Amino acid sequence: MIVTVDGPVAAGKGTLARRLAEDLGFAHLDTGMIYRAVGLKVLRAGGDPADEAASLTAAKALQPQDLAMEGLRDEATGFAASAVGGIPSVRAALLDYQRNFAAHPPGAGKGAVLDGRDAGTVVCPDAPAKLFVTARAEVRAHRRWLELSRRGERISEAEVLADLRERDRKDTERTVAPLKPAADAHLLDTSDLDIDAAFRAARAFVAGRLGL
Repeated sequence: MIVTVDGPVAAGKGTLARRLAEDLGFAHLDTGMIYRAVGLKVLRAGGDPADEAASLTAAKALQPQDLAMEGLRDEATGFAASAVGGIPSVRAALLDYQRNFAAHPPGAGKGAVLDGRDAGTVVCPDAPAKLFVTARAEVRAHRRWLELSRRGERISEAEVLADLRERDRKDTERTVAPLKPAADAHLLDTSDLDIDAAFRAARAFVAGRLGL
């Protein structure tokens, strides 16, 4: 049983995916962290994430422990992830890892929950339960700003909004696996929902699709 949760940055998809996985007893994979890890590895090696050779080398050498590196959620890493995510050869190198996780969930998981940008459209197009989580740009920027502020990063909310809109543009306009809802995905707008209400809505949808 596979659940995919896609959507733009700061829409709440990661939190929902983790809660769904815990509630259902499924394994969870944040697919965006794979691309962030590759981007961060390239940056730390002094390379350019937009350079295919450098990013492909990092992707092929990716280890599970790389998904726990410090700095994965930094803004610079996010931009690096968008850059490597637009390179077809890098995406191909990481696609098998994601599909293997979904087909063979680690541990005692009865299924898998994958969240990211293209989990439902590219990674697991046949998944029986697909969510596309979104929210208004201003709401997402405020959430992201609060997260960064709690980590001690000094950045204005206006700057976060500008960065978020630029990332949205890149993610939706790229030619390889652009960010968009799968045709059979359930759209969940969290703009006016707290996390508990959003979870209840997501859980009800998934239960209906998986017959739980």
